[in-house]
Amino acid sequence: MKRFLLVFAILVLLGYLVFAALYFKDNTREKVCENFKVLVKDSINKQFIQTEDIEQLLKKANLHPLGKPLAEINTMEMEEAIRANKLVRTVDVYTTHKGSLVASIYQRNPVLRVISNRDGSYYIDSERERMPTSLNYTVYLPLAIGDITEEFAKNELYDFVMYISDKSYWDAWIEQIVVNNNKVQLVPRAGDFKVTLGSLDNYKEKLDKLKLFIDKGLNTVGWNRYSEVNLEYNNQVVCTLKQ
Repeated sequence: MKRFLLVFAILVLLGYLVFAALYFKDNTREKVCENFKVLVKDSINKQFIQTEDIEQLLKKANLHPLGKPLAEINTMEMEEAIRANKLVRTVDVYTTHKGSLVASIYQRNPVLRVISNRDGSYYIDSERERMPTSLNYTVYLPLAIGDITEEFAKNELYDFVMYISDKSYWDAWIEQIVVNNNKVQLVPRAGDFKVTLGSLDNYKEKLDKLKLFIDKGLNTVGWNRYSEVNLEYNNQVVCTLKQ
C-alpha cells in the first residue's frame, strides 16, 4: 500500500511538472516583448560595438522585438541580421523565463592594424580575417603601413606580428612596420633609422641577429649614427652611415 501511494505521488508530481512547463511556456509565448537587452559580453576589454548600433541595425531590418508577441519573434533572423555587423564575432538571441529578450554578443578580437595604399584602413583579427575599424573605439596594436595586400596581411604579416607581440622586447621596441612589395622595414621607437628585413623568410633569425647588433653595436656607438640597418644578408649586418 505504501509503495502504491509513493508511486502515485510521484506520478502526480511529474504530471504537475509537465503541465506547469507547458502552461508557462504557452503563457510566455502569448506575452508581448516589453524588454529587450543587448549584452556585449567583452565590453570591459574593448568597445567596438555599442548597444545603439545593434538597436539601430534591428530597426532598419524591421526585426526589433519591442512590442511584438514573443511567439512571432524569429530569434534566428535577429542573429543573422546582427552578424551583418562585421565587428560581431558571435551572437545568441534568447528569451528569458520572465519573457524578456536578450542579444548576447562577443566582439571580434583584432591583433593588427593595417593602413594599406591599396585597401585603406582595417584590422586583421585573431582568426586571420579582415575586420573593419570602428568610429566608436580605437585599440593600440602593431601598425603596418604601405603597399600591403590583404593576402599578405592575413598570412606572412600575421605570423610575424603574432611573434613580436609575444616577445615583450620586440613589442616595446618596434613602433611601425613598413611594407612595400612584400619587403619589410621596421621603424624603432628609439633612434632615427630604419631596419630592413627584406622578406619575412627566417624573420626569427633576422631578429636574433638584430638583437645581438643592438647589444654589441648600437648600445656602444650610439643610436643615431646610421640611417639604415640591413638584415637581408646571411651572417652579416650592413649599416648605412648618415650623411
